[in-house]
Amino acid sequence: MPSEGPSIVTPPKDIWNVTGAQIYLSCEVIGIPTPVLIWNKIIRGQYGVQRMELLPGDRENLAIQTRGGPEKHEVTGWVLISPLSKEDAGEYECHASNAKGEATASAKIHVVETLHEIALTKDDGAEL
Repeated sequence: MPSEGPSIVTPPKDIWNVTGAQIYLSCEVIGIPTPVLIWNKIIRGQYGVQRMELLPGDRENLAIQTRGGPEKHEVTGWVLISPLSKEDAGEYECHASNAKGEATASAKIHVVETLHEIALTKDDGAEL
């Protein structure tokens, strides 16, 4: 069976929502052998230096779920956050790896005070 490095089938999408909401990011990846999928929060420093915080860490309001599929050699993963807080805002990375390589995709979570703000700041293509 030919092996191939992971690739992102469906990347996560940016999200705008209010404090207290329940949200999720999803990411679908494929590769042979079937990739391992993990989620990181990207922490950017003052000078652009970044580090990765492997999720879920010790966060009580955040859960990671992963399941096989929907196709053979695919994996789908989710970050679930409930309730959403200001501290959850930031960039989240879906990271897939197997023996042949790795692939990443990221999305941003924006936490706003009111739903009214979303209409003013939201780009097309983002989801609530």
